[in-house]
Amino acid sequence: MPVPLPSRAGVVAATGTALALLLSGCGDASTPMSARQQNVRSTESNVKMTDCASQCTGVLDGAKYAIKLPEKWNGTLLLYSHGYRFAAPAPPSFDPVNTNAQVTSTDSDGTGADPLSASLLAAGYALAGSSYKSNGWAAADGVKAGEDLHAQFVKLVGVPKRTYVWGDSLGGLVTELLAEAHPDWVDGAAPMCGVLAGPNYNFDVALDVAFAVKALVDPQLKLTGYTSQQDASANWQHASAAVQQAAADVAGGGTAKVVFIGSLVDAPTATQTYDGHDLPSQVKARVEALLTALAFGTSGRYELEQRVGGNPSGNADTDYTSRIDAAEATLISTVGGKAEALQQQLAATPRVTADPAARSAFDKLGDPTGNLAVPTVTMHTEQDPLVLVQNETVFADRVRAEQRSGQLVQLFIKSPATYSETTKAPYGAGHCRFSDGQRRGLVTVLDDWARRSVHPSPAGSAGVIGEGIDPSYVPGPWPRVESD
Repeated sequence: MPVPLPSRAGVVAATGTALALLLSGCGDASTPMSARQQNVRSTESNVKMTDCASQCTGVLDGAKYAIKLPEKWNGTLLLYSHGYRFAAPAPPSFDPVNTNAQVTSTDSDGTGADPLSASLLAAGYALAGSSYKSNGWAAADGVKAGEDLHAQFVKLVGVPKRTYVWGDSLGGLVTELLAEAHPDWVDGAAPMCGVLAGPNYNFDVALDVAFAVKALVDPQLKLTGYTSQQDASANWQHASAAVQQAAADVAGGGTAKVVFIGSLVDAPTATQTYDGHDLPSQVKARVEALLTALAFGTSGRYELEQRVGGNPSGNADTDYTSRIDAAEATLISTVGGKAEALQQQLAATPRVTADPAARSAFDKLGDPTGNLAVPTVTMHTEQDPLVLVQNETVFADRVRAEQRSGQLVQLFIKSPATYSETTKAPYGAGHCRFSDGQRRGLVTVLDDWARRSVHPSPAGSAGVIGEGIDPSYVPGPWPRVESD
């Protein structure tokens, strides 16, 4: 039996206050609400809809889509955007290419048969999601797919009283781009583990990882200009073996090199496999994080360079000397290395220059401005080896610059102190590693804000998000300090 979503009473009770903060700009009681506002705040729980029947699945402009309808509709459409999918089998798993529609994070085939989708449907939400016209860094295709699917839903089912967009990873970026582009029909946004610092920020850091691996561990590693997907994968496989071999070489200084590289990019010291409870576990976590980043710095970079017509990433002006703080230098020393000597090796390695046209083209595929027009609740794992949690710092800074901070709440999920390498982290460590309850809670927090003017806070959301939420957490600065 599906478990219903937490009620808004849980949010209000958790805040410890009887009065919820009103959304800024909502007006006072004497100001008539627009028809749009009346729809968003409607309490109707059995909204009329048309069953799309055989048309609930199909293809729109090359993208498969799926729509799942509840027995009784609360008037809300949850429009989901999926995360990055490799354009060809790629490391570390070399899984077959995926082109399925997806209606929630844990739905694998558009059927909505997973527990998360089932619980949302039981709570009255309509679900919709699609693949994208292409795989790889398909942010623009993802935005187009979301636009097309929303129009298709309106055509087949009816006009939602409110639409919330949400998505994971690259889909978190797509979510934010949809929200910024379409305040005419988006009423709330929930990017999860999103690439919210934008494309060039993240691929620059991926280049930093590959550059340091080449300088210190695997001189044969090619950084850009792969001739094929096979060439990119072969480079990853060679570098993967070299990194793992180095990590095990304490006496020869290899372990120190791996710790140094991880420190350069603020790689997490825990992952979904390794809890980082001691130094050996932290080193293993760094290896897992670096190899994850290298997969996108090789196979992901090959697809990207084909898409934008060249290499968009560079480090010609990057200052690596400021990246290692005193605590990190001490740790590097503890495992037998010297940070200054490793910095000298980096300095002696030829730098990479970006192709300006490719860099500009990459930005144009979708880079958030932070000009928020609707309630936005982000959620990120604190230990994310792929989309660094510091993406949230960059995003918050952009929102602040646009003077839209009142429209943003950021939630952070902390992993348990220990967990088994076999069962892995239940949440908080790993890319997009959230529990179903945390994802359902996120929807409730957003719904209470957009629909009922219950302005959330991290502490106040604890009763709904549940275990793992870390109200006091503040992510650090982005690893790179230079501007684009």
